[in-house]
Amino acid sequence: MEQQRVYNLEERTFLFAKDCRMLMKKLPRTIEVIEDGKQLVRSSGSVGANYIEANESLSKKDFYYRIKICRKEAKESNYWLSLLKVCNQEFEGEISILIQEATELKKIFSSILEKAPLTPS
Repeated sequence: MEQQRVYNLEERTFLFAKDCRMLMKKLPRTIEVIEDGKQLVRSSGSVGANYIEANESLSKKDFYYRIKICRKEAKESNYWLSLLKVCNQEFEGEISILIQEATELKKIFSSILEKAPLTPS
């Protein structure tokens, strides 16, 4: 797990996706972990991929849409991590750190949406 705070959001979302994948390598290979893990891998990777797309957007509307997806995927990652935490209590500490990061990413994307309204006020 990364201990230093990363302020570059592209790098931070990349590290989040990487850390989720590293967690999945440690968890037992049960049907629940495999299925929930597939969802976590998709949603955690989608956070960063959509942020990169937002940075390359062609319009304010596209930027806003991509940031909304980033927020949605961070919330979804939080959900899958919470399920994994309940079912894998021996990894509770490590999963809690990832849940905190997913929550912080969601808050960051919410803040971006508040500060970059789709239409001028």
